[in-house]
Amino acid sequence: MKKKARRSPGSDGGSSPEQCCALCRLSDDDPAMFGEKVTLKEHKFSVHYLCLLTSCGVYQRGKEDEGVFGFLVDDIKQEIRRSARLRCCCCKKKGACVGCNVRSCKKMIHFPCGRKRKFISQFTELFPSFCPDHSPTQSLCVSSDLSLPQSCSICLDSIEPVLCYSILKCPSCHGSWFHRDCVQRQAHSAGLFFFRCTLCNNKENFQEEMLRMGIYIPERDASWELEANAYSELLEVYTRCDALTCLCNDGRTHSTKTGWFEVIRCRLCGSGGTHRKCSGLKLDTRDWACSDCQQATDGKASLVASPQGVQRRSLLSKRQLSSSLTPVSCKRTNLTHLSSFHTPISCKRPSLPVASGSPKEILQALVPQLLPLSVQVEVSGDRALAAGVELVRRSDYDPTHTLSVRFKDYTRTSFPSSLQDSDTARQYFLKLLVQQIEDSVVFEGPDGSKNLALDSQALRDDLYFDVGCLLALSLVHGGPPVGFFSHTLYQCLFNYPPNQPLTVTHMTPDTHFRRQVSRIAEATSLDELKEVTAASWEFLELAGCNQPISSLEEKEALVENLVSFTLITRMQLPLQRFREGLQTLGVFDQVQLYPSAFCTVFCKAAVRLTAQAFSRLFTVNFSQQEDKLNRETAVISFWRHFLLECEVGRSSISLQDLLRFATGAEEVPAAGLLPPPSVSFLHPVISSPAGVEQDEGGGGGAGGEVFQDEGLFPQREPSSKHLLLPVTSSYQAFKSSMEQAISHHVHLLPTES
Repeated sequence: MKKKARRSPGSDGGSSPEQCCALCRLSDDDPAMFGEKVTLKEHKFSVHYLCLLTSCGVYQRGKEDEGVFGFLVDDIKQEIRRSARLRCCCCKKKGACVGCNVRSCKKMIHFPCGRKRKFISQFTELFPSFCPDHSPTQSLCVSSDLSLPQSCSICLDSIEPVLCYSILKCPSCHGSWFHRDCVQRQAHSAGLFFFRCTLCNNKENFQEEMLRMGIYIPERDASWELEANAYSELLEVYTRCDALTCLCNDGRTHSTKTGWFEVIRCRLCGSGGTHRKCSGLKLDTRDWACSDCQQATDGKASLVASPQGVQRRSLLSKRQLSSSLTPVSCKRTNLTHLSSFHTPISCKRPSLPVASGSPKEILQALVPQLLPLSVQVEVSGDRALAAGVELVRRSDYDPTHTLSVRFKDYTRTSFPSSLQDSDTARQYFLKLLVQQIEDSVVFEGPDGSKNLALDSQALRDDLYFDVGCLLALSLVHGGPPVGFFSHTLYQCLFNYPPNQPLTVTHMTPDTHFRRQVSRIAEATSLDELKEVTAASWEFLELAGCNQPISSLEEKEALVENLVSFTLITRMQLPLQRFREGLQTLGVFDQVQLYPSAFCTVFCKAAVRLTAQAFSRLFTVNFSQQEDKLNRETAVISFWRHFLLECEVGRSSISLQDLLRFATGAEEVPAAGLLPPPSVSFLHPVISSPAGVEQDEGGGGGAGGEVFQDEGLFPQREPSSKHLLLPVTSSYQAFKSSMEQAISHHVHLLPTES
C-alpha cells in the first residue's frame, strides 16, 4: 500500500471542499495520524479512515469492498448530516462527530481537534473516545531509586520524564519512554506484526497498553514488507571477473553455469570474482579468496572457515527448503494466499475480530499453496515415520506437491480398510505419521501431554527439524489434529499463555531432573535445602546455579532458574530446529498469530464425533422434481435418526465407520474435509405391473407402482467425498441397507494373493 504525500497543517485554507474530509473539515493527508484519506469523486467528498472509525453514529455494515472500507456511502452521508448540527468544543465549528464515551459527559469534538485537546480514542471493540477528564492514564510503577529516562527511545530527542498525554511508557520494561506522536508513527510503519517496544522487544503487553492509550495499530504487515521489490538487491550477486588478465572472449561480465568460465566469488567477502581459467584454478574449484582477503588473513584464508564448516554444510545441505521458509520469507510468500493478510489496511476491520478463531479456516487458507504435481511416498508396512523422514530429506522435495501414498507389503499388515484409493491411503498415512511422531525419541512424557526430549542422536540427525516439518505438512495436507503437545511445550514454542512463568509442575513427570528439582522445592529448612543441593551438585553445576545458599528465601529463585534451564536453556537447539521445521508452508507463522485458536489443535485430543457434528459436515443436495423431493425429505429424517443410533451404539457400525466409508478419513482433519462432503440420493427403480397377475402377486403402491427396496445400497465417491443415500420406503430398510454396505467396506481386509 503506497503512502500518500503528507500536507502541512493549515493547508486546508485553499483546498476545494472535495479535498477536505467531510467529517473533520481538514485536507491534511497524514495516514499515520488520521488514517488513509479516501476520496469518492462520484459523491464529491473525502473522509479520513480514523474519522470514520471514531464517529459515534456510523458503523461498518457493508463488505470490505463496499463504500469506504465497509462503511456504506449512505451511512457516511447520514453521519455527515447528523454531525453538521453538533459544534466542536475546541474550534467551535460544526461537524463534531466524536463524543466522550461517558454518558454524563456531553463534549463533542472533531477527531483532529481531539488530538490537540488530549482526547483519547481506543481503536478496539466499539471504538470509544474519552475527554481529558475521563481518559485512561499510566502510572509510574517503578522504584524510587531507578533513574528515569531523559530521552525518547524512538526519536532520541530529550523529554521531560513526566507521564502525561504526550509522554507514554512501555508497561513491561518501564525504561522505554516516548512521545505519543513518535509511537503512533512507529505503529503505522511497523504494523501489527512488528510493532513492539524498542528496548525490551515485548509485543503482547506493549500492544495492549498502546491500544488502551489510544495508539492506532494497523492490522497489516510492516510498510517495508509491503514495498514492491524491497529486498531485490539482496538477490543480486557479484558476477564479474577481477583477474589481471581476463581470458574470456565474451568479456569480464560473462559467466557460464559451469566450466572454466563460470565466475566464482570470494567465499569470505563475496565482493570479488574470477573465472577459473583466468586465475589458473582447477575445474572443480569452489572455494576461492580474493587478493584483498588473502592479505587481510596473512595468506591463510583457509583458516578463517570453521573446522566444522564441512560437517555443518553437509548437515544443512538437505535444508535448502528451510532457507526459503524463514519467518520473513514465509510470511511474504504465504500472505499472498491469505485474503485476510494481503489486503490493504482498509480490509482490516478493527471493529471486528482479527480472525474467525477457527483453525480449520486458517489452515484451509494455506491449502491453495499446494500444487497439482504429486510426490510419491512409499511406506513399507506401517513405518510411516521412516517414510516421512526419507521424503523430507530428499534434495528435490517440495512441500507444495500433493502426497501420493503407496503401501508396500500391505497384505501382511492389518489396515482398517482397503488402501487402493489414494485419498484413503494418504489419510491413513498421515494418521500413522502423527501417532509414530508422538512415540518417537524426540518426545517424552505421558500420552497426550508430551514435551520435547533431548536426544543426542536426534540432534546429529537433525530429526527435530524433520518432525516439525512433517507435522506442518500433515496439518496442511489434511492430517488429523496433533493433539499430544503438553501445554508446557506449546508455551515454549509459541509463548501462550503469554509471559506465564514456568514451575516444577511444567516439567516432564518421572524424570531425573523433575525429581531433583522437586526435592529442592520441597525443602522446608535451610539445612535440608543445603543437603539436597549438595546431593545434586552436578545438576546445579551444569545449570550454572551451584552457588552457596545462605537463606531459605533463595530457594524460590533457585527452583525457577533450574526449571528455566531444564525446559528452555538446554533445549534451545531442539526448540529452534523444531520451530524451523514448523515454518514449512507457513504453519508456524499462523499459529504464532492465533495461538489461542490453535491450542486445541496441538494440545488436546480430538473431540468425540457426535451425530449433530457429523450431520453438519455434509451438504444435502435435493432433487428438483416434487415426487422425488417428497421421498428424499423422508430419507433425510431416516439419515439423522440413523446417525443418532450410531452415536449411542444401537447400530452395528459407528460414526467413525460411517465417516471412513463416506470420505475415506479416519477422523475429521484439522483443516477440515476437502472438498466439502455432500449427500444426494439413490432412487430405486419404480415400475408399473405388466398385468393383473403381477399386480396381485406384488406389493402395489399408489397408482399401481411397485416400490423395490431390495438390492439398493449406499454408494460413495471418495475423490469428491460424495455419498449417495438409498431411497427406501421404511427406516428399517434404510438402516439394514446402510449397515450391510458399510460393514462390508470397513471390516473387509485386503485379500491375500
